[in-house]
Amino acid sequence: MSEHPLLGQRRNLPEEPGVYLFRDVKGRVIYVGKAKSIRKRVASHFSKAQVPSSPGHAEMVASVENIECLVVASEAEALLAEQSFIKQYRPRFNIRLRDDKSYPFIAISLDEDFPRVYFTRERHRPGRAYFGPYSNAKRVRGTLDLLTKVFMFRSCTGPEPGRRSGSPCLDYYIKRCEAPCVDYVSKAEYRHSIDGVIDFLSGRFKAIEHDLETRMRAAAAAQEFEQATLERNRLRAVHSLLQRQRVANESVGTLDAVAIAVDGKDANAQVFQVRDGVLSDRQSFYLANETEREVAEVAEEFMLQYYAGHMSIPAQIVVQRDLATDHGSASTALAEALTARRGGRVELRVAERGDKRRILELAERNARLALDQERLRDERRRQSRVDALEGLQQALSLDTLPVRIECFDISNLGGTHTVAAMVVFEGGAPKKSDYRRFTIRTIQDPARPDDYAAMAEVLSRRFARWEHQADVSPHDPHYDASFAALPNVVVIDGGRGQLTAGLKPLRGFRQRGVTVVSLAKRIEEVFVPGRAAPLVLDHSTPELQLLQRVRDEAHRFAITHHRTRRDRAMTGSLLDDLPGVGPARKRALLTHFGSPEGVLAASSEELQAVPGLPAKLARELHASLHRAG
Repeated sequence: MSEHPLLGQRRNLPEEPGVYLFRDVKGRVIYVGKAKSIRKRVASHFSKAQVPSSPGHAEMVASVENIECLVVASEAEALLAEQSFIKQYRPRFNIRLRDDKSYPFIAISLDEDFPRVYFTRERHRPGRAYFGPYSNAKRVRGTLDLLTKVFMFRSCTGPEPGRRSGSPCLDYYIKRCEAPCVDYVSKAEYRHSIDGVIDFLSGRFKAIEHDLETRMRAAAAAQEFEQATLERNRLRAVHSLLQRQRVANESVGTLDAVAIAVDGKDANAQVFQVRDGVLSDRQSFYLANETEREVAEVAEEFMLQYYAGHMSIPAQIVVQRDLATDHGSASTALAEALTARRGGRVELRVAERGDKRRILELAERNARLALDQERLRDERRRQSRVDALEGLQQALSLDTLPVRIECFDISNLGGTHTVAAMVVFEGGAPKKSDYRRFTIRTIQDPARPDDYAAMAEVLSRRFARWEHQADVSPHDPHYDASFAALPNVVVIDGGRGQLTAGLKPLRGFRQRGVTVVSLAKRIEEVFVPGRAAPLVLDHSTPELQLLQRVRDEAHRFAITHHRTRRDRAMTGSLLDDLPGVGPARKRALLTHFGSPEGVLAASSEELQAVPGLPAKLARELHASLHRAG
């Protein structure tokens, strides 16, 4: 009897430090790990599988079909390589920040002559400095508002400051911008302000206070009293903020306190950022812990993800005892990895007493409290969804709970670019992976829009796709799980006319027990086949609120699709066929003038002023546009 291929792979793994990747039957990376000895560490996963462990760990081991490895020189290198692979593959069974793509950052466009400071949720552009991730978008916007008052950087978008009018905007007159657009501030002076922003976000508060006080005194000595008053107000704003957030003596210095709380598959990480004794920020992150790993392992992976590309890694990080004692060697490797990332020494320290211990205990309490609150919120949301589904089942006289609800909406503008959208709610919550868009094909005359015909078409296509999926294997690449699912309820956005248009194409669904209704916006009437009068539900009932959420989501999704098609058509009709204008020049024209209409209205001289557009081409472009009318 031949041995399992996986057993042969395990025997051939090296006994050296490195990274290993578990892949499933479809070749997807489901777990990335690091180890001093790859062979021993991988063997420990499978030996644990023989003993009852967490359900998540058992599921992971059962899913492994292939093992790959990468040998490195040290355990610290293995940590960095592990995080690189986790970022690349986003494995299901690794510790990861929930919804990490949506965390906010503060970005500074250092690649521009007059850099912007702005809120963003991405951090991939070269030439930009990113600070974060932050866990609270409202607090980030508040920080940006304070920074604007103190450092007076521009709020206009685009690589160049200013507007086409050539005059300062309102921000200049309310002392929120120094108007680089009209040369009221030099490039060097403006960059000095941006350096102040970087110092603030990096926690160098003493340097900022000293700089503002120096500028205030210099302005007063030169009898520039208006400027001295402005610098005084800036200094007061910074000083007031720092005093409110002071949590320790200045002797504590600069550090991060990182605390982790774990509860089954859920975990929470708290990062208290202390700069010059001031609590500059508190971050709270919810983590997915599918394999129910312990505090030390969760903390290690979280810290590497959190400090990835971080501009302000402090020289000292206060951690829980779990990380230092249970995994002493791992703590050393983590410190080495963070040191390499910072470009300077990073000390991981367990605080035994004093202010540092108090700050860490505060972070630990907040982590446990955050998990308790999240569990309570989840239970309330779950119960609310159950109440809504049970209420809808009773209101529509359904035999079973309406677990899967599909809603359809039509969107057009004057009959042009007619599209439809299908959104799906499962268990009372959106299932965005099952949303689908449709482009209407049968309407011949845009001057005579027919929403009834459009709805009939899209519902016919929905049922046809369901019938087609019945003959497709789930392993076939053409298999579509959304179209293969049979809904419990189909909601049509509209009144009785839209419902009537949808009944014939959905006859096959109705024969299989699917309930079809429509929801009219005017007084939220629910039209049900076979009933003369519409069903009017109380606005406070969870069942009507669920139907409204489904309908509103379908409307939002349809409008978004329609706008995308309309905008593409508008820009394409004017710019795509112009000679010598490719994608890059098209972007340059739209950035400079703001719209296709702005391009059309521009003079030959204005076209020649577009960055990156040759003068000869600009003249030809102007002639071509006006020859075409």
